[in-house]
Formats: sequence, C-alpha cells, structure tokens
Amino acid sequence: PGSPYQPAIEALESHPEKKFYNVSKLGGAKYDTLPYSIRLLFESSVRNCDGFLVKETDAMNILDWKTKQNHVEVPFCPARVVLQDFTGIPAMVDFAAMREAVRNAGGDPVKVNPACPTDLTVDHSLQIDFSKCAIQNAPNPGGGEQKPPAKLSPLKAQPRKLPPCRGHSGCRGSCSAGESGRSSGAFSAQIENTPILCPFHLQPVPEPETVLKNQEMEFGRNRERLQFFKWSSKVFENISIIPPETGMAHQVNLEYLSRVVFDVKDFLHPDSVVGTDSHTTMVNGLGILGWGVGGIETEAVMLGMPVTLTLPEVVGCELTGTVSPFATSIDIVLSITKHLRQADVAGKFVEFFGSGVSQLSVADRTTIANMCPEYGAILSFFPVDNVTLKHLKHAGFDKAKLEVTEAYLKAVKLFRNDESSSREPEYSQVVQVSLSSIIPYVSGPKRSQDRVAVNNMKSDFQACLNEKSGVKGFQIAAEKQNDIVPVQYEGNEYKLSHGCVVIAAVISCTNNCNPSVMLAAGLLAKKAVEAGLVVKPYIRTSLSPGSGMVTHYLSSSGVLPYLSKLGFEVVGYGCSTCVGNTAPLPEAIRNAIKQGDIIACGVLSGTKNFEGRLCDCVRANYLASPPLVVAYAIAGTIRIDFDTEPLGTGFNGKSIYLRDIWPTRQELHTVEEECVISSMFKELKEKMEKGNKRWNLLEAPESTLFPWDLKSTYIRCPSFFDKLAKEPVSPQAVENAHVLLYLGDSVTTDHISPAGSIARSSAAAKYLTSKGLTPREFNSYGARRGNDAVMTRGTFANIKLLNKFIGKPAPKTIYFPSGQTLDVFEAAELYQKEGIPVIILAGKKYGLGSSRDWAAKGPFLLGVKAVLAESYEKVHRSQLIGIGIAPLQFRPGENPSTLGLTGREQFSILFPPELSPRMTLDIKTSTGKVFSVIALFENNMEITLYKNGGSLNFVARRFL
Repeated sequence: PGSPYQPAIEALESHPEKKFYNVSKLGGAKYDTLPYSIRLLFESSVRNCDGFLVKETDAMNILDWKTKQNHVEVPFCPARVVLQDFTGIPAMVDFAAMREAVRNAGGDPVKVNPACPTDLTVDHSLQIDFSKCAIQNAPNPGGGEQKPPAKLSPLKAQPRKLPPCRGHSGCRGSCSAGESGRSSGAFSAQIENTPILCPFHLQPVPEPETVLKNQEMEFGRNRERLQFFKWSSKVFENISIIPPETGMAHQVNLEYLSRVVFDVKDFLHPDSVVGTDSHTTMVNGLGILGWGVGGIETEAVMLGMPVTLTLPEVVGCELTGTVSPFATSIDIVLSITKHLRQADVAGKFVEFFGSGVSQLSVADRTTIANMCPEYGAILSFFPVDNVTLKHLKHAGFDKAKLEVTEAYLKAVKLFRNDESSSREPEYSQVVQVSLSSIIPYVSGPKRSQDRVAVNNMKSDFQACLNEKSGVKGFQIAAEKQNDIVPVQYEGNEYKLSHGCVVIAAVISCTNNCNPSVMLAAGLLAKKAVEAGLVVKPYIRTSLSPGSGMVTHYLSSSGVLPYLSKLGFEVVGYGCSTCVGNTAPLPEAIRNAIKQGDIIACGVLSGTKNFEGRLCDCVRANYLASPPLVVAYAIAGTIRIDFDTEPLGTGFNGKSIYLRDIWPTRQELHTVEEECVISSMFKELKEKMEKGNKRWNLLEAPESTLFPWDLKSTYIRCPSFFDKLAKEPVSPQAVENAHVLLYLGDSVTTDHISPAGSIARSSAAAKYLTSKGLTPREFNSYGARRGNDAVMTRGTFANIKLLNKFIGKPAPKTIYFPSGQTLDVFEAAELYQKEGIPVIILAGKKYGLGSSRDWAAKGPFLLGVKAVLAESYEKVHRSQLIGIGIAPLQFRPGENPSTLGLTGREQFSILFPPELSPRMTLDIKTSTGKVFSVIALFENNMEITLYKNGGSLNFVARRFL
C-alpha cells in the first residue's frame, strides 16, 4: 500500500486469484539484460517503495544498473531475518534493553517489536564435552594380528518391547525390531524424536549416549540463555524461536524456512533474507537472495529499516565441462574459491551461468553459495531452474505451490532456462571455470584460500615446515623436522611427529545439504572397518551433523555404526569444532605437543581454519571433504602420499591404500537413490515444529519488560542506551587519543571478538571467577554474548592476536601513561578512568571473517572512538558505523610506516559539523605531524547513523 508502482500489479494468468508486481513489464528491455540477482533487488524496491526509506529514484537506479553500478547506494528490504543464537542473543538482549530505555524516556515499550518476520535458531551453543563411544576404544590394545568381525552390532539402545525380527541379511534375526522390520534397502517413514535409526531395519532407536550427554550439558550450562529466548518468543511479536538440537541456522534456513516465493494473502513476491550468520548465503543456491550482515544492521532490519548497499558489480561465473567422478562438492567449492579470489570479487555479487550449472545439484549449489564469505563476495547466486524445482518437490513442496512458484517466477523472468539458446544476462565481468579441471584439494594450513592438491599434500607440508613463520610457514629447523615424541596414552605408547593428526571433525556445515560427500565419508568408513583399519584413540574425532536429516540418511544407509566405530560418533547438532567449541585434547597429548614443539594438525570439513581456532596447541588446520577427514584420521598424519603409501595395515597384515576403500560414484548414486527421499524432509520439518521435551518444559517469564537478574553472568542489560535522548548530539572531536592496539593485516573478527572457550588467565575469566564461577562453568564467549561485561573483557582476547607494541602473539598491549604491559581490557579500563580516548591502528582487510556484532560493540565499550586502517572487510566497516565508531582509511599508498608513525604518538581528529560520504579528514599527532585520511561513510544514511551514535539509538528514537 502507498507504492507509486501499484498500477504494475497484475493477476497471475494461471492462478488469477494471485497478485504480483509485474516488474518485467515495468522494466522493459533494460530489465531483460539485468542479472537475476539485480532483478530481485529491483522487485524489492518497487514493492517497498514508500517515498521515504525506499524512493522511486532508488528503483530507477537499480534498473539502470549497467551504468549506475558502484556509483549509487540502494536500499533492500528483505522478506525475513534469520538469527543464530551467538549473534541472536545480543540482538534480543538489545531489544529487551531498548524496551527498558524507551520506557525510561517516556515511550511505550510494547511498541518495540520486530517489524520484519524473524526466526532465531538456537544452534551455536553446542559444545563437545563427550565424544567417541565405547566400541571405538576397545580394539586390539596389545597389537598383533586382528580378527575380522563377523558383524558390527547396532548402536547400543535401551530395551524395546518389540517382538523379535524375522531375520534378514544384516542382523540374521539377532536384533529386536518388530514385525515391521525391513531389509536394509527399505525406508522407514516413521521418525520419532530421535533421528537415529537402527542401521539394519531402520526402526527408530534412542540416540547414542554421547548425544544425550551433550544435550544435557547444553541445557544445563545454557539454561539462563534458553529461558531468555523463551521469554522473547512469548513477549515479542513477529519472532519465532527454533529450539536447540534442531540444526544450524544456515541449514534450518535452507531446509525449513525457505519459501522461494512468498504468498501473503494471495500476494506473491520473491523470498529473500538477511541473517547474522555469515553463511546465510547458502540460500542463494535455491535462488533466494540473501546474505549475512552484522547483528547491529539486523536489528535495524527487524525494526523495518532497509539494508543499504552500494549497487554492486555482478561477476558472471560461467561453469563449463563435466565434474570428475573423484571430485566432491568440497573440491568444487575450493576450486571456485580460488578462481573467484583471483578475480577479486570482494564486495560484489557473483552469479552462475553456463552449461555446467545444470550439472550441479541444489546440494552442490548451496555448498558453493555457503562458502562465498570465504572468497569475499557478498553472495553467490544460482537462479531458480528445473533442477531447483525438482529439489523443491523432494523437499516437500506440494504440487499446487510448485505450480504457482514456477508460473510466478517465469512471469517476472526470474526463472533460468536450461536451453543453450536462451539469452544470458549482461555482467560486469565474466570468470570461466572448467569443472573438468577440478581435482581433489584440501585447504590450509592456516587460511581457506590456500589450496593444496591432495597428491601434493606431503611435499607442501614439508615446505610449510621450512618456510618462515607467516600465512603458511612454521619455520622448523631442519634438524628438528623429523623429531618423534613418544607419549603414553591409555596404557599404550604412541609416537607424535610433525603433521600428526590430533583433531578430525566431520562437520556438515557446508555438507549437510549434500548427501554425496557425507555418504562418501560413511561408505569409506564402512570399507575401512571391514578391511580392519582403526583410528588411534587419542585423536579427537567427532561427527556434528547440521540437522537431523544428515543423521537420518547416514543411519538409514547403514553407515553410521561404521563411522562410530572409527570414533566419528554423533556429538549433537549445531556449530561445534568449526567455531572453537571443542573440548581440550587429552593432557598427555597436549603436553607432548608442547614439549616437542610439534606442529600438530586438525582436519575438518567445515569452513574456518584460522590458526589457533580449533585448539591453541593445534597450529596446522586443514579443510577437507568428509571422506578425506576420515582418511587422514585413519592415517594419523597428513604427511602421507595416498598414491604410494598405505593408510594402515588391515587384517592379516595387508596394506590398505586409499584407493582400496574410496567409494565409487556409482555406489554413492545407488545409496542416494535409496536413502535420500522426500519423506526425510517432511518428517524432519515435523520434528522442528514439535521442538523437544526439555525446551517444551522450560519455564520463562511473560512480563513486558525482562526481569533482569543482577546476579546473572549470562544476561545483562547493556549500556548502549544509557545516554538516549530525543535529539542526537553532534559528533565530537577526538583529542589526544592514545593507540590501544597497533595491528597488522588480515585481523579477523575472531581476533577481535573470539567465540571459543574462555582462557583461565583472561580478563573475562577473572570477572567470572569474581562472580563465584569455576573454570568448568565459564562456558564460551559465544554463549555469553548476552553479557556485555564478559564480552568487553573478551574483546581482543584471542591468544593469536599480534599487537606490534608487544611483538609476539598475545592479548596484551601497552598502557602508555605508565609504560605497563597489560591485558587489553585492563589498559582500556585505565584509559577510560583517566578520560583518555583511544583509537586502533591496523593494516589491510581489518575485520576479515565471520560477521560478528561484538567485534564492533566490544571496541566501542572499550572506549575506541575510531579505527584507522589501510582497508576493511565491508560488513565489519558497516558494523563499526552502526555502533558509533568512525572507520577511517589511509589514503592509497599510505600506511603507518610510510607516514613514519610508531603508534606511540597521541592523535587528534576533528570532525566538521557537516559530514559527507568519503570526505577527507586531517589528523594531527603529538609530534606535530599532520596527515589526511578518508572517512569511510559510503552514504548519507551511514552518516545519519553515526551522528545518532549508531543504529540502535537511531531506531530507539523512533519510539520516543
């Protein structure tokens, strides 16, 4: 209502009761040349045009994309918002605090609600306290020849009152399934609360003890947070909470929340989403426009404000050729990552086209789309086509909905035609990728963009040992590169050396929607167990599915017990190892690694491998496909040539090579056909809607304002609104600021605001200890994002933070008035007590990595007034503005070194009364030096937000 484009509303020809904006007619010939992703931006601007937040000129600028790209800012109003709990809890705490502040300022707190439909998935609180099952720790402790097992017993289950099975090839009548027992190729349509099924006749059984223990620990340590979430779901309108143990945010977003086309009271429009998880981009593989933004911007969207972005360039990625049978989705992802990084797609949209696109399943596409934050693009878009529609049919879309979806998308020219004769859109540039050239790769040892061909892994790691310390090198002296450290563990002696694998995690973050790579891991495990191979018991192995669907097809295909026997037992559902939520390695192993200065390795099928992220003593981390994770775990080292060296010794002393147990594509295809069927989506959606018993019984208050518990160490009312007034105060000059930190290039949001465990010697640990907590009760930084006191102390607390003032990795800095070396928080606290402002000096790509609102909120509460860097990650730059920190950039070719800055000077920055986008500001130092910098405000909206002290205060003032 109110849009000047209402005359463009039409009825859908095949379903006249359905109405929509026919933007294809409105845009004419210009529209036909637009990339599909830009057509979606145009449709959103037409539908949401109100003359205030979205203007007619915005829609016309998008239509003129060919000439206006990179030159204008445009608003985008997403159809929905997805939060995950690590970033969702501070968002909801801010909403609760905003209600309090609005009430205190004389407004009506009941009006403070999300205006945009919002789903919050409680997924990042899972921490692996328990892993491995008894069956994995039993085999052959004394060595010698092993006997092949007659059969592998199903996972231990509680007794069930069922008549004995009539017998089949798998269990020979020894199991306890009822008369409904079926052969292993059949499928059970009945899925109870647990997604674990008997591997032989597919009847539901209780979940492994490991899952239950981790769930119990999750609910125990996170009860306060969960009660707060439940209060939020009761009190706030337009928000729904997806309870724990359902799945990861980006996976639930894909499987459960995605509409593709919204049908609101018979009015049709495309699905679109922004989320606080950087992997929100996964949905672009379904033809849904979406990307990750910071929690600060998300809160503004939740209150009805648009996301503002520079009208982006769109890089067309043409896929040609046929995928190799040995290349997995991970190989495709990493290969495309390399091509797109070389093409410099940072801050751009990527859109896929060409003959190779139709050869990729939706699972492959979503895997590729999920990784786009790792190569810097805003999003990677696959338009809806026939492959998408077939997937939606299997995913539970009914026939009528599919018909409307297809008819609408074709009417507005958002449906991609597979025929080669169809006209492709015009792109800013085109990158060509031949799928035929892709071979298996891993990525590491420190960055996801550093790919290594599997057949070069051994030599590449050797080169890393030789190289100087840096993005790849470890600088190990030649005479120490073959050192062996013996270690006693569980009564046996093992030998650790450089390259030894100590963490192996099959995480379905990028693979949960792709059965082939997870099934490949399962089938490889099955063949390995049958051949007599084992995994050393000290290796921290785990299997963390993204959703119950993953466990469903692993168990229904009969491979889950084999994964479990190798130690890859399901530990729970949600983000775990990838975000640092893994339990410590065994003490004996940790000591041996540290004493021998061993370069130990972690191998995981996730998306993040920054140094020290998994564990502080694991310095080399590789991303690999799930089957390769299992293979390296069996080998026990990454210093292996799979072509010429065996993985290990099987039964009867036979050497077993990787080629002996690698599943063929035909095997994978057969299992997929039998196990990945539409009933899984249907039943798992029902499971998500029912929740679980613990969540359903959880009690929570129902008051309009949240009853803050002053003793709580999880939930605290933050101080962002302490100075809220009806009118904002003009930006104040920054005078005689000290440099809190002098940082180099590629400082990640993990460095700024870690999400993993809280170190016992940290400022956050001291605070929690003062509240009477023991180290076992600390939980993780991510779990405590609802407590600003913890998060402020956790800011810049990463052990790998390299502050040039200190000269070595440590969360320390210098307090210049006294010259003391202190924790970053302690120094910042002293500066604030003395009324001294602080700034941060940094190099290139400041704020790289996952979008994380506390990476902006934390520095703000430390008293940081500005960051001065050579360049920024786009989302983090926006977050700084959204909290009220000025992002300043050195002029091209300049940096602290070229300007002769040591960082020990004091800096004064004068802001003029009227700011303008990308204006130049002068900075004067205490040594008399004056130099110019660029104020990185990209548009007038960002200037308005900065003048208001950030987006939170700007939005709150609307209720006064």
